[in-house]
Amino acid sequence: MPEKETLRRARRDKRAGKSASTQAGEFVREEMHHVREGKHGAKNTKQAIAIGLSKARRSGVKLQPSRNSSAATRRNAKSALKAGARHRKQSPRRSRATRKALRRQGHRAATRTALRRQALSTARRRGRRARKASARKAAQTRKRHTANA
Repeated sequence: MPEKETLRRARRDKRAGKSASTQAGEFVREEMHHVREGKHGAKNTKQAIAIGLSKARRSGVKLQPSRNSSAATRRNAKSALKAGARHRKQSPRRSRATRKALRRQGHRAATRTALRRQALSTARRRGRRARKASARKAAQTRKRHTANA
């Protein structure tokens, strides 16, 4: 279950009309904090991000499924969303096993250098024009934000 503060931040982003990925960013941020403080680990940065995005989807952020997910996974996700996310309670034994396995993972996945490496490699995969467009959009948002403040 995400922390109240994270939910509050995500709702604030939604009210402000920000994109689903921005709203989900709050959950990813919380996840990074959890990995850093040793609540659990992650094999790599991508896994930590995936856990955060999963939390966001379960909390009702209308995020697109990942492009790499199989058709079956997308179908399952869609039906779960329609059902209002009615989950069967996980057994205590399985819950403990999952938590234990995550605790055994490393905690370097949430370091600044790991996050930087992940961001750069993801940015490189995008085209030059896409990167330029997002930079331009960020500059516009900054300009608008400083004008209102």
